[in-house]
Amino acid sequence: MSDVAPIAVAMSGGVDSSVVAGLLKRQGEPVVGLTMQLWNQRRLPEVSSDAATGRCCSLDDVYDARYVAQTLGIPYYVVNFEDRFEQHVVKPFVADYVAGKTPIPCTLCNNFIKFDQFMEMADGIGAEKIATGHYAQIRLDEATGRWQLLRSADATKDQTYFLWGLTQEQLARTMFPLGGMVKSDVRQLAIDLGLPVAEKPDSQEICFVPNGDYAAFIDAYFKEQGITTDVTSGNIVDREGKKLGEHAGVHHFTVGQRRGLNVAMGEPLYVIQTNPATREILVGSGEALMKKRFVVGEINWISLGVPTEPLRAEVRIRNRHQPAMATIYPKANPSGAEVEFDVAQRAVTPGQAAVFYQGEVVVGGGWIEREV
Repeated sequence: MSDVAPIAVAMSGGVDSSVVAGLLKRQGEPVVGLTMQLWNQRRLPEVSSDAATGRCCSLDDVYDARYVAQTLGIPYYVVNFEDRFEQHVVKPFVADYVAGKTPIPCTLCNNFIKFDQFMEMADGIGAEKIATGHYAQIRLDEATGRWQLLRSADATKDQTYFLWGLTQEQLARTMFPLGGMVKSDVRQLAIDLGLPVAEKPDSQEICFVPNGDYAAFIDAYFKEQGITTDVTSGNIVDREGKKLGEHAGVHHFTVGQRRGLNVAMGEPLYVIQTNPATREILVGSGEALMKKRFVVGEINWISLGVPTEPLRAEVRIRNRHQPAMATIYPKANPSGAEVEFDVAQRAVTPGQAAVFYQGEVVVGGGWIEREV
């Protein structure tokens, strides 16, 4: 038996993680495949679906991951993280929506499951390194001794927006073999490796919300937990406080949303703010969505360490948002800062992340708390 420590590959059943396992195996590395069982897809039948397309971590994905492992001839295990996933991802997701925020469960999953609990599992099989199919890059800054997180070579697939919570210890043990590749080359490599998932479509939706309807999921989760949804219903109001209509729950709305208001006015209206305390949904014009300054909390300063002076960086406030230049003003509390864009940006949304970039380097990131 080899004395070389194995690499634990997080295998989701998709083409990316399968290529990672195949690529490392072809390079002669000892590889062990691990699949994380995160959510019972048959739970909440109101919103569940037997179709596996468009989501990850389904039963079909577990089958695909096992088949790939058999094809490659590597050891493979399924690890049940359902309880931890519900505690650290699903419940905060529901609580944040009810609190008027728009959460990012994929970031929570990365922070508390995929790069935390998964590393503990890797320790259990003697793995010193883990590898995933994320599109991002890691390098060691020899001058500072810090590990840096960098954007991927394929800008259309870059996933650094969801990875800002990684610690130095996690970065030191993590491999992103696809970070320097573009998706088309990954697909071709899957074919060259003879992987049975080479033509499998990419997952698009959150694994526990298979139909993409977050509000319906929360309603179904409330029902399962014995919570009545009328505790979040209320009024739709304009900026003067005038009642324009009623709504079935604050969790049905997010900042910037236009559809589903069912309010007829002379101009298009958008959600400007959700107020869970009063259960009011504030609506206004598109111009009212433009904001320049906001507060960020729970910041993880990744690549440069905690700054003591204001710094310039590009800031991304949504996954599909084009990063915009801003000045970041650190607070005395090293995990807090105020961000001021050079040019106002649309729909700065509490609960989303703000991720800071200097060139290709991810400086840090944190949760958007409120506008200033």
